[in-house]
Amino acid sequence: MDRFRKKWGLLFKVLIIAIGLMILKGGIDYISFHVIIAKGEWPRAISALVGGVVFTIAIIFSGVLADYKESEKIPGELAGSIKALYSDCKVIPFSDNQRAEELSSHIRGLLFTINANFRANVWEIKEINAAMDAINEDIRYLAEKGLAPQFVVKLRTELTNIDKFSNRIKTVTETTFIPAAYGLAELSVVFILMLLLFIRIEPYYGGMAIIGATAVLLIGILMLIKDMDNPFEVNKNTYADVDLSLLWNLEDELKTE
Repeated sequence: MDRFRKKWGLLFKVLIIAIGLMILKGGIDYISFHVIIAKGEWPRAISALVGGVVFTIAIIFSGVLADYKESEKIPGELAGSIKALYSDCKVIPFSDNQRAEELSSHIRGLLFTINANFRANVWEIKEINAAMDAINEDIRYLAEKGLAPQFVVKLRTELTNIDKFSNRIKTVTETTFIPAAYGLAELSVVFILMLLLFIRIEPYYGGMAIIGATAVLLIGILMLIKDMDNPFEVNKNTYADVDLSLLWNLEDELKTE
């Protein structure tokens, strides 16, 4: 059911908006409240305007798609680094069993903090940095106790990778791709749809089909772009989110240990 919703849910939402616009168009036609009559150069001018709007949206979509493809890799790589960190601490020869348990506990705490932020649809970088600082302090203690350098480097490398992923997630979730371009695209879509509503196109049913198809195309792509711009949303009515199941599964795995 969730897969069906993600595939077709956005289309159903856009179709409802398009049907509403077509009903509004029918009302405008019924009272003959037309501002423009589509004849002469007008049909070609409208086609050029629609083409320009689609081109603008395509530029935004290409930029957002690049970030989205990168974001798809983050959950798997983040889960891999946390699991590697946890597995490494299990094979390191500790002379202090209490400290070994503290390191394991701090790594689990980091994962739980990350997942809690995802579930709350926030990214509190201070909380995550505090969890990483606790692990970093454990690594410093081990280095002082004479842990082999290769183990220290391995632990530090995985922690650095987690820090990079955290900063990237913060950037993706709290920034928007070229806000001015979004504003221009939204204004252009509204202008085109208003123009089509108040123009008389013959034949009548052909004009209604043009209104519906244009609304589905422009509104649908714009809504998809907005959804893709924050791919880490959880438990929201969204349709383009990355898969976080690897992090959920790792949390369940570590809870059982």
